[in-house]
Amino acid sequence: MSEHTGDLLMSAARSLRRCHGAALAKWEITRAQSRALDVVCELGSARLSVLAERLRIATRSAAEVVESLEARGLATRNDDRYDRRATCVVATDEGRHLQALLDEARHAETDRFLAALSPDDRLELERILTLLVDR
Repeated sequence: MSEHTGDLLMSAARSLRRCHGAALAKWEITRAQSRALDVVCELGSARLSVLAERLRIATRSAAEVVESLEARGLATRNDDRYDRRATCVVATDEGRHLQALLDEARHAETDRFLAALSPDDRLELERILTLLVDR
């Protein structure tokens, strides 16, 4: 065996991440911005602290990502209606539209990346990865 299974898995993940990054470049959006937009669209409205937790980054870093989304008109910040000390992030119509395009592009890149596998192999890979992720 030329590489350990874990190394192969990490290499495959990095390759797929590069494919996704190339797809995002078309819209001049970073991976962090894309991930933040995904979370905000999924939740509808997210406190900065929740966004930071979901992205596994510091709250200050999440605020910087949100600032960059705001500058592009993809998200807005509002006071939390339950706690005026907290800030919530909401995607704009343009942000939700872009998120749908990015999601479509990621799916297309994933399909291209996995095209070397037969349908049965893809199902088996999904089964195995689900076992690992759901532990």
